[in-house]
Amino acid sequence: MGWDGFRDSNTPSLPDPNVPASPDTSYLTCRVHARYYALIHHLLNWTFPPQMSRANRIVIVGGGIAGLMLATRLGRTLGRAGAVRVTLVDSHPTHLWKPMLHTVAAGTCDVAHSQVAYLSHACSNGFTYQAGRMSGLDRERREIVLEEMEGHDGKRLLSERRVPYDALVLALGSQADDASLPGVRDVCHFIDSQPQATAFNAALHCESLRSAVNDDALRIVIAGGGTTGVALAAELSRTFAMAAGYGDPQICERLKLTLIERGPRLLGAFPPDVSASTQDQLEQLGFRVLTDTRVVCADRDGFYRDDGQLIPGDLLVWAAGVKAPDCLRGIGGLTTNAANQVVVRATLQTAQDERIFALGDCASFTSSGVGQDEYALPPTAQVATQQAAHLGRHLGAWLEGRAIPPFAYRDPGASLSLSGYNASGALGRFGFFKGGIVRGRFAQWSHAMLYRRHQHALHGFARATVLLGAEKLGGLRGPRIRLA
Repeated sequence: MGWDGFRDSNTPSLPDPNVPASPDTSYLTCRVHARYYALIHHLLNWTFPPQMSRANRIVIVGGGIAGLMLATRLGRTLGRAGAVRVTLVDSHPTHLWKPMLHTVAAGTCDVAHSQVAYLSHACSNGFTYQAGRMSGLDRERREIVLEEMEGHDGKRLLSERRVPYDALVLALGSQADDASLPGVRDVCHFIDSQPQATAFNAALHCESLRSAVNDDALRIVIAGGGTTGVALAAELSRTFAMAAGYGDPQICERLKLTLIERGPRLLGAFPPDVSASTQDQLEQLGFRVLTDTRVVCADRDGFYRDDGQLIPGDLLVWAAGVKAPDCLRGIGGLTTNAANQVVVRATLQTAQDERIFALGDCASFTSSGVGQDEYALPPTAQVATQQAAHLGRHLGAWLEGRAIPPFAYRDPGASLSLSGYNASGALGRFGFFKGGIVRGRFAQWSHAMLYRRHQHALHGFARATVLLGAEKLGGLRGPRIRLA
């Protein structure tokens, strides 16, 4: 309950200095009490601002790249001033830069220096955090429904809740699409969230131990030759190369790595030259790369191709396809596409409800670009970052009745880092060298700068610099891979 509710029910009405005292009260006493209460009233209103109207509540669902950046910006510019009440909803207590998840899975990332706790970040940046997973949307009452939460022991921790809003931003991100293939969801690991990446790393430790003790092969099969699958493949190769120096020099000889891609080449969104060089690099690292290979099902023995052939594996990873979370499919009567993405207009608002916005991977946005035909924006960190910045600049003005200008995406290109081995990038649609290809150190630096800019947006220059220093120092005091 806000301070207004507490004050209205417990604080007596304040004497008015301009009202004459009653006959049985001395003039001096009345004036002193009135000024005293007036001073207290002013201090309380300054310390505990009056409860804000419903027209000023912004709820952001999803604490990924777009969601957390937007909540941070709105909290700093509007939440601290009391102009709006910003609430971030996410089922997990911490945020991690999603393009970094493959390093968590491979055990090469120090999560302690990279993750952001929502609760502490919210307290420092003028917004509030609610733990929960959205399960429904009531547009008529302007409320989202959060499903009940269970504790680690399976007991109900929180009942179903409703969170009211006046502006709702859906920023739930994306996940791999298993296309409902039999067995994939049951036996494969996914790398779509920090808990999933951590679970894969735990399984990797167990299988590595089994392989070392029994002197057996360790077979890892990754389905999906996009950025996630390729980056994970390179990071795993680096992990085992470093693990050879920790008491198991034959581990690389026992390692059998396979990467499967349904299409004719890896990294279909990149130029063919980048795809070819990436495949050559992975094959040099010991990977067997299978293109034009269609998986139809999976079991504990491995993946099965459409010709019935088994691709055996001890650890199976599904990193193919992209879709928004299933909870968004047709939610609240909103228009969604086949990938569960919410269809939005140029202003990032839904066609059915101007109070509901969607951005990042969970939004279907069609851009015409500059001198280009219309094209659907890809689910990338660059798109999420630019959309969050655009909405952060204009959402406050929209609450005051002003229109949101159309979002225009400036394509900076795409980059991919193959761990410490190599990196490639394709320049975007803008600039003098548009459409060009970069490789090597410059491409690695460009890829790393995406994360550093994200840190700067969340923490500011000073804190981001301190975090960078802590990461570098942390790498000097212990092993560079997770050993337990």
